[in-house]
Amino acid sequence: MSHPQELFPQTTFTGPSLLQARRETIQQVTVKTQLKKLKETGQYECFNLKWQPVYDDKSRWPAPPPVYWDSDVAKWIEGACYMLTEFYDAEVDAAVRELVQMIRGAQQEDGYIDVYFTVIEPGKRWSNLRDQHELYNAGHLMEAALAHSNYYKNDLLIEVIHKYIKLIRLVFGPGEDQRHGYPGHPEIELALLRFYSVTGNKDAYDLAQYFIEERGNPNGQDDMHYYEWEREKRGDSRWKRPDSFPHSICNWYGQAHLPILQQKTIEGHAVRALYLFTGVANLLSLDELGVQPYAAKEKYHETLRTLWDNMVNKKMYLTGGIGSMMQWEGFGIDYFLPQGSDEGGCYNETCASIGIMMFAERLLHLELNSRYADVMELCLYNAVMTAMSLGGNAFTYVNQLASSEKDKNVRAAWFDTSCCPPNVSRLFGSIGGYLWDYGGRGHDLFVNVHLYTTARLSFQVDESPVVLEQKSNWPWEGNVIFELTAPTSAKVTIRLRIPAWARGNFTLTPTSKSAVVEKGYLILPSSYTSENRAFSIEIHGFEPRYIAPHPYTNQRTLTLARGPLIYCVEDVDNSWEQDHFRNIGISNGAPVSEEELVMDEMGEKYVGLRAVGWVRNIDQWEASGSGVEPGVSVKAKAAEPKELVFIPYYLRANRGGNGYMRVGLLDV
Repeated sequence: MSHPQELFPQTTFTGPSLLQARRETIQQVTVKTQLKKLKETGQYECFNLKWQPVYDDKSRWPAPPPVYWDSDVAKWIEGACYMLTEFYDAEVDAAVRELVQMIRGAQQEDGYIDVYFTVIEPGKRWSNLRDQHELYNAGHLMEAALAHSNYYKNDLLIEVIHKYIKLIRLVFGPGEDQRHGYPGHPEIELALLRFYSVTGNKDAYDLAQYFIEERGNPNGQDDMHYYEWEREKRGDSRWKRPDSFPHSICNWYGQAHLPILQQKTIEGHAVRALYLFTGVANLLSLDELGVQPYAAKEKYHETLRTLWDNMVNKKMYLTGGIGSMMQWEGFGIDYFLPQGSDEGGCYNETCASIGIMMFAERLLHLELNSRYADVMELCLYNAVMTAMSLGGNAFTYVNQLASSEKDKNVRAAWFDTSCCPPNVSRLFGSIGGYLWDYGGRGHDLFVNVHLYTTARLSFQVDESPVVLEQKSNWPWEGNVIFELTAPTSAKVTIRLRIPAWARGNFTLTPTSKSAVVEKGYLILPSSYTSENRAFSIEIHGFEPRYIAPHPYTNQRTLTLARGPLIYCVEDVDNSWEQDHFRNIGISNGAPVSEEELVMDEMGEKYVGLRAVGWVRNIDQWEASGSGVEPGVSVKAKAAEPKELVFIPYYLRANRGGNGYMRVGLLDV
């Protein structure tokens, strides 16, 4: 079973690239920066089960930060193990080893392991699945265990997880004496299925299937929705609700308002939704790849297609960000996509876009369609890459498309809820597994190339060793050179993604009459690859282009893009701006020039854009007397031209300035 987290070691980054630059920064700086923060906050020591002063603070009901400290540590372990695979660091190695011993020591005799419910509220296990994070934490511990085992070649953490899964399987299930519950924050589903794929633990598979199928059952426990049942057991009033709930009962917040098969729109907390649906796609891909049959695969697959379409078409920002509602960190109504908090929303949590990448990668195993890989790439180079500074020591949790006085374009060294920084590390640590997938039997082999960079894939199927190398200057240029090494007996089919923004324009060298495009992938049959071990493809469409959100968003804005990159303006380059670019517009079709630039402070090379913009004249509104009328008769006023300098969105908030930034400018 192919997962990027297991297969990434088979990819070697062989030369300079934007992806490799970020990976090197994480290896050399970020992992140890995060380790230092874990130690400063007390998170590092949580598994020693000693009381810490922060545990006395219960002000953030129902989920004070220590509720999910287990997961923060687990994600750091996972990312650290990925990076250690190719960049050894003695301090990181020692920390991982120490943490693993603490985790082993923290496990209770019956297999239970969760810091909050062992130290802070030991009598309340499983009492609030909706709001608290026991099963979410368990999922991240499972993924950490897999990463640890893959690098250290031992079962020190795997043993812990086997024992914990056995306990969870006893507690949850369809039996009369079992709880018919499921996690409020999904994650364990995808982790259980990964654990099953690696270890063969059938309890892990059965649990994941149960959690997925039981979710949203209105009569799950004693003819009640499970979250209502557990609320009554706690003795909580139905009117007692978390701040993230706009109403007393908001099961849509955790995608539990309906059984998954009945859900037609993507709702609620964005990270929870994407982790859940990644788990569902993982379940289905086990059937697709012949690992474990699943009778309901087609029904769930159709539901996932419906939810994907709703998300991308009606609830996704141009950067690949999702979640317009700050209150519940998630989705609003269709087409509600304001750019910033002063316009009514825009949250775009980093973890949510990482979740999209995970979901897209799994969907590609169910249906090889470039629409999934296109969005995966959009998120990678924009909503995800922007979440870490070039220096690797500052981060963003929220990724708005426009700054405001309330929320300026800045970064932070850490967060009380610190899920995002280690999530970035573990993604880039395993990014090699997202570039491509491969398979086949006997001499009939294939490689599907989803992302372009400079890297080499080495694998073996049966008796056939295969090496495929790609070289490019992606995402700045579209020329990608390939070289295939394989036995003469091997019949290798290679599929190359043609991004939607290329509008089908590419040049294959040498040319081939037998190569066809299906669902966005150019298929090079074995007859072509046998004759042409070296070949190249030039993806066109790297000229600057204007893009706009759907008219129903009522944004009426234009954004500049180039290749897979979305651009923005910052006051650092446009020092005359004083109001977050709220009154700045550009004209569709106006000339745009390019220039190769370097961020001097970081040595970061990039392609900048320049275009003439216009400053909107609002004198008529300013001149109207205060409190006289809500609108004025509009008269044509000449706008003032201004030259605008644009940078890639991922580079924002790296150079100081006043914190002014905007992606979508007025369409004038």
